Amino acid sequence: MKDNFFRIAFIALFFLFLSLRDIKIISFLLALLIVVTFIIDKNLKIFFKALKSILLFNLGVSLGYIILAYFKHINPWHYILYINLKVILMTYYVFWFFSKVSIVRFFSFSKELSYLLTITLSQIFSYKKTFTDFRDAFRARVVNIRDKEKTFITNTFQFFLTKAMKDSKERALAMKARGFFEEGEK
Repeated sequence: MKDNFFRIAFIALFFLFLSLRDIKIISFLLALLIVVTFIIDKNLKIFFKALKSILLFNLGVSLGYIILAYFKHINPWHYILYINLKVILMTYYVFWFFSKVSIVRFFSFSKELSYLLTITLSQIFSYKKTFTDFRDAFRARVVNIRDKEKTFITNTFQFFLTKAMKDSKERALAMKARGFFEEGEK
């Protein structure tokens, strides 16, 4: 019962955040979430994790919008503040929510979603372990890292691209065997 309440509350609040248009309300909700998290967790680790995860992307989008606004002779600051506050609020909320609720239990209401989540998580952990092994082997075997770094990145990217293509075919066959695709689809 408690899990169902969290699911419904998360979905309702997520769509509420999407529908907000006023910067003052968004700022208030972001501040409220940060204060509540600080009171509960005694630190702002989740906030800084959310900020770090979106910083580079938001910086690029904001700079692009500022340049475009300059050429169109419009004031971009209201919209930039609005969009960045909304993104940080939603990212923070999702990180906060999934720090409180198990993602596996959250999707347990559906057999198909649970299976897809299991496939996704196993692939994420497998790729993360492989990348960590590559990085550790590279650091252990190379004295001057900067000289070989470009080659390492290129080879690692190529390996993961090839592995992803091969794994996607295997996963598609496994999903087809479990009835995820209808017979007529390709």
